[in-house]
Amino acid sequence: MPSNKDRAIIRQLAAETAEIAALPIQEEKRRLWRQLNGLKPERPMVTIDQVCWNEMNVNDELTLICDDPECRMYEDWLRRQLYQWRHFPVDMVVEPFVRVSKAVSTTGFGIGVKEHIAVSDPTSSVVGHAFENQFVTDADLDRIQMPVVTHNPAETERRLEVAHELFDGTLDIFEQGYDPYVSVWDPISTWMSVEDALYAIIDRPEYMLELGRRMVNGYLSMLDQLEEQGLLCHSQSLIHCTGAYTDELPAPGFDPARPRTKDIWMFGLAQMLSTVSPAMFEEFEIDLCMPIFERFGLVYYGCCDPLDKKMAQVRKIPNVRKISMSPWVNEELGASEIKGDYVYSRKPNPALLAWPVFDEKAAREHIVDTVDICARYGCPLELIFKDISTVAYEPQRLWRWAEIAMEVAQG
Repeated sequence: MPSNKDRAIIRQLAAETAEIAALPIQEEKRRLWRQLNGLKPERPMVTIDQVCWNEMNVNDELTLICDDPECRMYEDWLRRQLYQWRHFPVDMVVEPFVRVSKAVSTTGFGIGVKEHIAVSDPTSSVVGHAFENQFVTDADLDRIQMPVVTHNPAETERRLEVAHELFDGTLDIFEQGYDPYVSVWDPISTWMSVEDALYAIIDRPEYMLELGRRMVNGYLSMLDQLEEQGLLCHSQSLIHCTGAYTDELPAPGFDPARPRTKDIWMFGLAQMLSTVSPAMFEEFEIDLCMPIFERFGLVYYGCCDPLDKKMAQVRKIPNVRKISMSPWVNEELGASEIKGDYVYSRKPNPALLAWPVFDEKAAREHIVDTVDICARYGCPLELIFKDISTVAYEPQRLWRWAEIAMEVAQG
């Protein structure tokens, strides 16, 4: 069990978190997210995620002092959340509970990643990857294995016992099930490299479709196992860095002991297919993955992949509710395609924080342009500032961006 020292540190941070979580603004933010996700927004919503935390530490606010690795994990989460609340809260919600993950594991598809890594900043988690192609022959397809899901109840109980020891009296404990990640092409890009995979789609389309079909079947089997064993997550606070609060989930008949895929959000993407034609995108992503999409209650679709010219295909996804508009889209075209039918999930360009000098005027204009375009076309709008790999070691740039974004969003 945790030492007295570690327990005292965690309980102090948890008490600060609980005090913030009890503020009325938290429920107001949940309400605003529900309005947006119901396509009846009161204003644009703003989130910040995937931050370069290695550049953020000011006055030791993020310095870890616990000794036990498990305590340090909780300490890191608490310190980052408190730091964000102090410096760039935007529309984040601080929950009055801590999520404790069940000890769920999956064997995956049986393929490891072979790669060479290039590091430019040793303190950063952002590195370069050069992947080796492991799918060349027909026989290589047989390496794909069906995932097997297992649960270790004893380990889950141990985790819960530790969490209660640390948090009872401050934050509630929420037993967190498995939140499935079901991308087909992101894993393939790491098994083959993006270049080799794209060439194979051109030269050997049936081979790549068969590879994709085997993965889809594997994911469907994994989801079946998670449902059958009652191991899926539920009551998501976030889906892909944005508020997941909605009045439409869970579905009728929901049992918290046995959540179903139709009770939760799914996050789909095919970043590797950014440069392929809409027709190829439809064949290799939409049609291929439809058995996965149609299982879920709501779908957030896209990430860095530009979707402004592929909206006809994205519209075929059942229950799609939010659609990513990355820094590489034509915003006018994207808004004209989305209109009021979905949430326009805009990803402002994080490069604006990486230049030698932070240009506040350019950052404001970048946001205002999006807000104005979405207003013209009646698009429900969220601004998701993410993939922030550097702020030139000046965290105040991010703090100021947050202030600017909220000034614009609140009118």
